[in-house]
Amino acid sequence: MDLLGEIKQFLQTKLQAYEQQNKQLMHSQLPALDKVLIYMQESNGKQIRPLFTMLSAELIGQCNEKTYRIASLIETLHMATLVHDDVVDEADQRRGKPTPNYLWGNKVAVLSG
Repeated sequence: MDLLGEIKQFLQTKLQAYEQQNKQLMHSQLPALDKVLIYMQESNGKQIRPLFTMLSAELIGQCNEKTYRIASLIETLHMATLVHDDVVDEADQRRGKPTPNYLWGNKVAVLSG
């Protein structure tokens, strides 16, 4: 396998591990909140922040469970800022999908964000 193939495989493996960890962390005791969180997770973008986090960890040591948790926290914070931005802008779509504030109202969007 060439270097580019190895890098691609590495990133795919790390991203799959991150996504599994993220699903576990993004779970609450409230079914209504879970519905919103799952919707926001499914609307994820390029996952560039988690990838940078994992690559940074690999450069200084190793990418492990703590790294996935940190990547999840960073991505969750980013998603929260997007949700709040959509509320302020009264946006009804982001990346071609309805925003949480459009689907469930501003109060639910702000509280879930």
